[in-house]
Amino acid sequence: MALELKIPSVGESVTQVTIAQWLKEDGEYVEMDEAVAELESDKATVELNAEAGGTLKILVEEGEDVEIGAVVATIDTDAEAPEGSGEKETESSEEKAEPKKEEKVEQKADTSTEKPQESKSNYATGTPSPAAGKILAEKGINPSAVKGTGKDGRITKYDALSAKAGMQSYAEADEPSREQRREKMSNLRKTVSRRLVAAKNETAMLTTFNEVNMQPIFDVRNKYKEQFKETHGVSLGFMSFFTRACALALQQFPAVNGFIDGEEVVYNDFVDVSIAVSGPKGLMVPVIRNAENLTLWEIESEVKRLAIKARDGKLTIPEMTGGTFTISNGGVFGSMMSTPIINPPQSAILGMHNIIERPVVENGNIVARPMMYLALSYDHRIIDGKESVTFLVTIKNLLENPEMLLSGKNPMDVLMGL
Repeated sequence: MALELKIPSVGESVTQVTIAQWLKEDGEYVEMDEAVAELESDKATVELNAEAGGTLKILVEEGEDVEIGAVVATIDTDAEAPEGSGEKETESSEEKAEPKKEEKVEQKADTSTEKPQESKSNYATGTPSPAAGKILAEKGINPSAVKGTGKDGRITKYDALSAKAGMQSYAEADEPSREQRREKMSNLRKTVSRRLVAAKNETAMLTTFNEVNMQPIFDVRNKYKEQFKETHGVSLGFMSFFTRACALALQQFPAVNGFIDGEEVVYNDFVDVSIAVSGPKGLMVPVIRNAENLTLWEIESEVKRLAIKARDGKLTIPEMTGGTFTISNGGVFGSMMSTPIINPPQSAILGMHNIIERPVVENGNIVARPMMYLALSYDHRIIDGKESVTFLVTIKNLLENPEMLLSGKNPMDVLMGL
């Protein structure tokens, strides 16, 4: 019987996906619940699993867009499993009884006779997956210069990420290139484009700037970073300080944490901070829920978890939706100053930038301090200029006085009852 393999629903409002990569080949036997393809939507990448065991027949090629519910493959459930797959358990039990030396000899014989033949005849050898091809193109690396470690020598996303730009490129040094190439925009890139244009056209966006002396944060990190990592298993970075500072400031300025819905303003009594991270497929914005209730180590743990999932393309749609405020760190790429674009329907976004040692005046003396420019882009329809400037100054004060991150107030003022 031929079982139809259909595209499942991958999230609310998602109507189509792209076949990013077939993990199994046409005609290959697959087991029940085994991942056979990667599907890329405008929000996340998910796997398509086999609903039964049998022989796979692929109906849609990689890179094609398909609607939710469309049939992309069939599985012949009447097909018998190949001998190799059924022998794994018996082989493992026999191997225990056989001497280890004989096992090694047999393995060497198998590799010397079979693998070279497969690599020569299989079309997948040296062929990059769509994701790997995109990464290699961005790096300017010729796929022929990359050795694939995937099935039958296929170039995987990991191979592309590991490839160095110094390898053979499309444009040879002695022959300047005048060629062009066109690539289809991914669903994710199309969605990002639409949202950015909408944010520019539909909001009264304005940006205010300030600078923060990072020396107090440096001092805290230098004093506690080793003990912090030993105790919690994560490094003490800058993002936890900024997230904590924003969470406290947002509770003082509800409009910055709210958004416009039609003719109403919605105020949130919780703080869900979106963290802009760069993944293999572009910018992704996972969300740290209820940041106002988290300690520094809990924030760092959550940032690490989400960053790893973003890097591996494993972020789910719920993990990237529902944020109330966004933090973008362009400083990791060397940005000195920028005007970040609001992440709708949110009303504001904080841009972090590169930390540079600059001369500043303290108590009448010129001293060198690690300084960072901060940029707050906000929707002027809901946030007034005074409110935006005061909000950014509040973040600056919290960062320059880390002890205030405990409660948002100076501990001595609390002690004095002021």
